[in-house]
Amino acid sequence: MQTTFLLSLPALSLMGALLVPVAGVSAADKGQTADSIPTEDGALKIYPINHATLVLQWKDRTVAVDPVGGAKVFQGLPRPDLILVTHVHGDHFSKETLAQLAGPGTKLVGPQTVVEQLPADLRSRATALGNGQTQELLGMRIEAVPAYNLTAGRLNFHPKGRDNGYVLTLGGKRIYISGDTEAVPEMLALKNIDVAFVCMNLPYTMDVEQAARAVRAFKPRVVYPYHYRGADLRKFKELVGADLGIEVRLRDWYPKP
Repeated sequence: MQTTFLLSLPALSLMGALLVPVAGVSAADKGQTADSIPTEDGALKIYPINHATLVLQWKDRTVAVDPVGGAKVFQGLPRPDLILVTHVHGDHFSKETLAQLAGPGTKLVGPQTVVEQLPADLRSRATALGNGQTQELLGMRIEAVPAYNLTAGRLNFHPKGRDNGYVLTLGGKRIYISGDTEAVPEMLALKNIDVAFVCMNLPYTMDVEQAARAVRAFKPRVVYPYHYRGADLRKFKELVGADLGIEVRLRDWYPKP
């Protein structure tokens, strides 16, 4: 049985080279209805939280991706069974938030650079995945997809081989979470992606044009732009177009406090 996470703690400030403020608005405060994607075994529910943070619910499983901002922003949602962390930057990785959010049975997955920074109690429950590696956990398959920069002048933000995106397979659906990346060959080669969360903000990831070209290349059935602060989402949707049958879902990842 899942335990609903009801702690109401103030949002923590995030420290890191790529600091992005997170509004202290809980999922409950937003009054947000989850998006739903049918799978072979029940519905997948999707909750945009903030910037690069999201929560997925499927059957009796809850997955938190890059949880930051303190416990308050997850108020009203179940405590996660699985936490995925893409990389070490402060808008994706918060040891304080992980410590508040993780329950005794919560599993964590991240690249080695994340796992080695976890406190001992969380590290003992964490799995380090390198680019291209896979792991089966809690009835879900997790594949680590390379996430890195290609453009001169940006290579130091996300060097090749360090960070992960993920493909999460559950209920016969393949869910791609880009993390911070440009349109790298490994992304363009993805197959049979049902839902994709694709980043787009300069200078750290890619612009709207590059993101739209990437989406048109690997053709997810549904795409959510996220990690998009300052990007023109209407232009992204227009560039993706309707001719390939890709559904672009625009959601609010930057709620006002």
